[in-house]
Amino acid sequence: MESMKFVVIGIMAGIFSGLFGIGGGIIIVPALIYFAGFSQLSAVGTSLTVMLPPIGLAAVIEYYRQEHVDLRAALIIALFMLTAAGLSAHYANRFNPSHLRFAFGLFIAIVGIYMIFTSFSRG
Repeated sequence: MESMKFVVIGIMAGIFSGLFGIGGGIIIVPALIYFAGFSQLSAVGTSLTVMLPPIGLAAVIEYYRQEHVDLRAALIIALFMLTAAGLSAHYANRFNPSHLRFAFGLFIAIVGIYMIFTSFSRG
């Protein structure tokens, strides 16, 4: 059942990546923290592993050395993110750009407000 959380995170990261060009820091990290129970460091390390090619190997190696990378979670998320990003990118090109900008701004605001109000209760 835990793998299903990673599948959903991968799909959501893929959809938002395809629609808005985002994924790692704004989708995967908060999702791993709030829905999969990862620590901040493990969420960042695992997210960087998902984003390995564009981010760079050096950061992932350091997080891995400090035992803050879950390779299994990263691989599942990457697989489903790839698929979802392709599909959502296809549909994003059919949306009105103003509506996409509005949806992106609203999404960022909601995530930001949620993180502010839960930041002290999560450690």
